[in-house]
Amino acid sequence: MPGAFSLEPINTARDWLRRSRLLIDRRLKIGLALGGGFARGIAHVGVLRALEKLEIPIHAIAGVSSGSIAAALYASGLSTDEIEQAARRLKFSDVARWTISRSGLVESQRMTTYLSRLLKRRSFEEMTMPLAVVATDLLSGKPVVFRDAGDVVLPIRSSCAYPGLFHPVKHQGRLLVDGAMTVEVPAALARQLGATHVISVYLPAPDAGGNFRNVFQVVNRCFQILQSQAEDNWRTESDLGIAPDVGGTEWNGFSSGAHLIAAGEAAALAALPEILSWVSNAHKQARAA
Repeated sequence: MPGAFSLEPINTARDWLRRSRLLIDRRLKIGLALGGGFARGIAHVGVLRALEKLEIPIHAIAGVSSGSIAAALYASGLSTDEIEQAARRLKFSDVARWTISRSGLVESQRMTTYLSRLLKRRSFEEMTMPLAVVATDLLSGKPVVFRDAGDVVLPIRSSCAYPGLFHPVKHQGRLLVDGAMTVEVPAALARQLGATHVISVYLPAPDAGGNFRNVFQVVNRCFQILQSQAEDNWRTESDLGIAPDVGGTEWNGFSSGAHLIAAGEAAALAALPEILSWVSNAHKQARAA
């Protein structure tokens, strides 16, 4: 029973899940929905590492903002070790260049080079599992979903284009910005990709406590207010929500990579009893069929 497994060592749970692999493949399609958080997105690596350690198969993955980077790297075939190595070395200058203009302070063309070097596959149709990336159309105010075909780099750049900081990305007559403007965590999209059970990873921003020291904290607080109004939407579409303890890390806290990865792994392992309950229920359904 799942309750008993929650008290057992991780390797015991892994062995049980390994024996249930065929059942999981037939009855459970686990999808991951990864939210944004800029540098805090490194915590997604820890979540992926924990699931990989437990040998829990992921059937589909969707990401928004920094979550789209982790989603694409994993779907392209990188191991969590490879993603972790990249995350620990990541610097702001790897993906962005300060260049003040009327539409933003940062240009993200460097992200193209960075992602092209890391990705093992570059098109949606080549990925090892269904992948979706969400951006926001600045003109219509609606989400733009990339998922079936085409290169993944431009969608990721678009999804990460934080308004006011990054320049919007022009694409097919649209001005694309951060997907988190319209979709905080793409849980519904992960389900549309075929998942029967969706694990959503939400990365809470630090609480400024009313002490807004710069424009980024002001804009970030506006994001928090906006997204809190739609939080029920993605939670309704989620079977499990994971919120790593990353609230103390600022948007540019890339030097905190080790802490962020550990926080993601701890949060995912804490959710193990819930995941085991899905497998236990699948066993019951198989016996009843």
